[in-house]
Amino acid sequence: MTFQRTIQVISLMLFFLLLAGAAFRFTGWLPHDLFLRLDPAAAFLTGISARIWLGGFFAALAVLAATFVLGRFFCGYLCPLGTSIDGADACIRNPTHRPGDVSAKWRRIKYGVLVFSTAAALMGLSLAFLVAPIPVATRFFALSILPLLQQTADLLLQLVAPLADGLNLHGLVYLQLPLPRFDRQWLTFILMLVILAGGRWMPRFWCRCVCPAGALMALCAWRPIIHRRVTDDCIDCGHCTRHCPMNAIGDDPRTTRHRECIVCQACRRVCPTHAVVFSARSRADAPGSPEFSPYRRGLLLAGACGFGTTAVTLSGARHLLGDTGTRRSMPPDLIRPPGARPEDGFLRRCYRCGACLEACPTNTLQPYGMAAGLPGLLTPVVTPQLGPCDPTCNVCGQICPTQAIRPLSPAERIWAKVGTAQILRHKCLAWELNRKCLVCDEVCPYDAIVLKRVPEVKVPVPFVIENRCSGCGFCEHHCPVEALPAIVVEPMEALRLADGSYRQKGRSIGLALELRRKGSRVEKGQTPLPMNEGDTGSGLPPGFSE
Repeated sequence: MTFQRTIQVISLMLFFLLLAGAAFRFTGWLPHDLFLRLDPAAAFLTGISARIWLGGFFAALAVLAATFVLGRFFCGYLCPLGTSIDGADACIRNPTHRPGDVSAKWRRIKYGVLVFSTAAALMGLSLAFLVAPIPVATRFFALSILPLLQQTADLLLQLVAPLADGLNLHGLVYLQLPLPRFDRQWLTFILMLVILAGGRWMPRFWCRCVCPAGALMALCAWRPIIHRRVTDDCIDCGHCTRHCPMNAIGDDPRTTRHRECIVCQACRRVCPTHAVVFSARSRADAPGSPEFSPYRRGLLLAGACGFGTTAVTLSGARHLLGDTGTRRSMPPDLIRPPGARPEDGFLRRCYRCGACLEACPTNTLQPYGMAAGLPGLLTPVVTPQLGPCDPTCNVCGQICPTQAIRPLSPAERIWAKVGTAQILRHKCLAWELNRKCLVCDEVCPYDAIVLKRVPEVKVPVPFVIENRCSGCGFCEHHCPVEALPAIVVEPMEALRLADGSYRQKGRSIGLALELRRKGSRVEKGQTPLPMNEGDTGSGLPPGFSE
C-alpha cells in the first residue's frame, strides 16, 4: 500500500471511529466533530449565512493556510468523501476511459457551485449540507453505514447467543446494541450514490467538477510551496498525464495545473525514469501550465441564480423565518431539539450533518422532510412516537459543531421547553371510552399532567398543565392508543433562545419546569382515585409493605 493510501485509510478509520464514539457515548482526547471543523466550504458558507465566526472554524482556516504550502493535500489524504470516491472509482471505473479526459469547462463548474452557494448564504440560506464534502460524508456514514453495521452486529450476536450461553459468556448473551432507525435515509443514500456514480464517467468527478471545498482550496493553491517538479530525465512518455486522477498535468508532462493537483503522487509512482519529484519551489523551476480562469460571465450568472433561487425558496418559508408582518405557526410536527436557537438562526447554522441524530440515545431526533421547504430539509426534529426526549440529556447540543443547538448545563436543560402536550379527547381512553388510563400521568417527569373528575365522564381524565410541560414527549411515546396517540406534543410555546439563561427566561414568562418523582394524583378538592385491588395506599407496589 502506498503512503497516500495508508494515510487515507487511517483518516477514514479515524473519521468513522469518532462517529461511532458519538453514537456510543465514548469520550476521548479528540472531539467527535473534528472532521466537520476541518471542512473549509462548510465553515465558509455557514459563517456567511449565520454572520458568525465560531472558534471551531479555526481548524478550517488552518486547512486553507496549509493549502498555500502543500497544495490540495486535504483532498488527496484527509477527506473521507474523497477516500470513499477513490474506493468507488476502483470498483466502477470504465477501463476504456483515460483519467485525463476532461475539458476545462467541466472544472469551472465547481467555481460556479461555490459562487451560487455563496450568493445563497449571503441571503441567509446555507447549502453546506448539499455541497460541502464533510457534512455529506458524515450524514451518509452516520445515518446509513453505522446503523447498518449495528444491525449486522446485533444479528451476529443473536446467532452466537446459544454458543455463548453454553460457554457461560453472559456478557455476550445479554449484550444489547442500540438499533436506531432514521426516516428519509433514501435522500442521503441517493445523493451519495450520485456522487460515487460520477466515477464511472471520470475519476474523482465530484472533486474535479463540483466540490466547493475543492474550489476554495484551488484558489489558495495557485502556487504552493511544495509542488510537483519534473527533472531533465523526463522522456515525454505521457504516463503521468494518463494516470493523474485530477487531470492536473497538461499535454506537456513538465507542466502542472497546481490548482487541481491533490498531491497524490500517482505521477511519481508511474514515471519510468523517476523524473517526477515533489519538493519546495526554486527559481529554476519551470512555470506551471496556464491556469484556466473561470469566465466572469459564468460566475455572475451563477451568483444571480443563487440570489434568485434563494429569494424564491425563502419567500415560501417566511412563516418559519418570521420575516413577515404576521408570523404563522410552525408545522405541528416541527419540534426542534432542546437548546435549538430561534428558527432563523438555527437554519442558518445547521449543517444537516446528522451528528446529533446519530448521537441521540433515544432515537427521537429524525431528519425532517420537505414540509418546511428546502431550508428545513434534513434538519433535526424531535419525534416523540419513536422516543422521548430525556430532560437530563443534552448530547445533541454538546456534539453540534456550529452550536445551532446550544450546549446546555443540566440545570439549564430542564428549562429548555420544546413544545406543549395536547390531549386529543376523541382518542383518549378516559375521555372517549370511560376507561381508566393513567399512563400519561405516570410517565410525565415534570408533573405536568393532572387527573380530574368531570361530570360527564365516570373516570378521572387527564389535563395538561401547560406551564409545567416541557414537551419532552414521554406521554406521547408511552400512550397506549395505537396509530396516532391520544396525546401529542406540538411546538407551541417552545422556548428558543439565541443567548441568555433558559431558567431566567422561563421563570420570567411564568414557566414552572421542575423534575419530580411522583405517582398518579388528583387535583386538590377532587375525589381520590380508587385503588386497585391489593393496593395498600402506601405508595409501594401491590404486595409490598413498609
